[in-house]
Amino acid sequence: MKSPSVFALVLALIAPVAQARVNVIATTPDLAAIAREVGGGEIEVTSLARPTEDAHYVDPKPSFIARLNRADALLEGGLELEAGWLEPLIAGARNPKLDRRQPGRVFCAEGVAPLEVPATVDRSQGHVHATGNPHFLMDPANAKIVARNLANALAQIAPRSADLFKANAENFSAAVDARLAAWHRLLDPHRGQRVVAYHNSWPYFSRQFGVKVDLFLEPKPGIPPSPAHLAAVVAKMKAEKIRVIFTEPHVSRKTADTVARNSGATVVEVTQYPGGLKGTEAGYLALMDHNVRALANALSVQ
Repeated sequence: MKSPSVFALVLALIAPVAQARVNVIATTPDLAAIAREVGGGEIEVTSLARPTEDAHYVDPKPSFIARLNRADALLEGGLELEAGWLEPLIAGARNPKLDRRQPGRVFCAEGVAPLEVPATVDRSQGHVHATGNPHFLMDPANAKIVARNLANALAQIAPRSADLFKANAENFSAAVDARLAAWHRLLDPHRGQRVVAYHNSWPYFSRQFGVKVDLFLEPKPGIPPSPAHLAAVVAKMKAEKIRVIFTEPHVSRKTADTVARNSGATVVEVTQYPGGLKGTEAGYLALMDHNVRALANALSVQ
């Protein structure tokens, strides 16, 4: 058996050691999708919530604790979206990298102007968030803020790739701007139109695109609709000629179909998360593209 040459040994000694990818855990698939855009091949990302479930009520599994224990970073939306289930998992993981004052604990809503911050909160209001509505990524402008936040956080964890993270975030933001112009061309003709939704997930989308999503199948956030409430919604839809209903993967479509049948409206399938519906798997831009086009198509035939 031939011994390695001196030259080969020197090469082995001076060759750069392959850097392990940064292990990133995101609470939701939309944050995971933006992280992949920013981190590229330097990170490995998984989401705790599935794209078809309600992120308010994620079932905390023991495997989540193991994942968090091995994580270099945790991305959470904030604004209390994960308040009911995330903190016990972090405590169980015993990972000092995820302490609140560490760069590995990334609050992605930092810098986002929250909407619908209540003056007071009590149980009679349903599932209301004291810090504002947490569905801020339905406005693509906020996705650019999240991308910048992630680039800054990842640069602290993996400084060797800081320039790459910054460039990727800038490229993502440029892609958002390009798509945003196209999305406005589709929805601007329908500014002021009203849409019904099951849950109040859409104020940021409404502000960006000018459609009004202000009538809900839930009587209050997190409260299942009663027949009396749905009858009142149908009556209002007929009186005010509201012809589109949003439904999301984590709620039963049966309720929306019943209301549509009685009001003459069209049910439009939309989603908060990449992978929630077929055709949205490719990432955040594909997600928003689906939601905008589905709504524009429905409003165009009203």
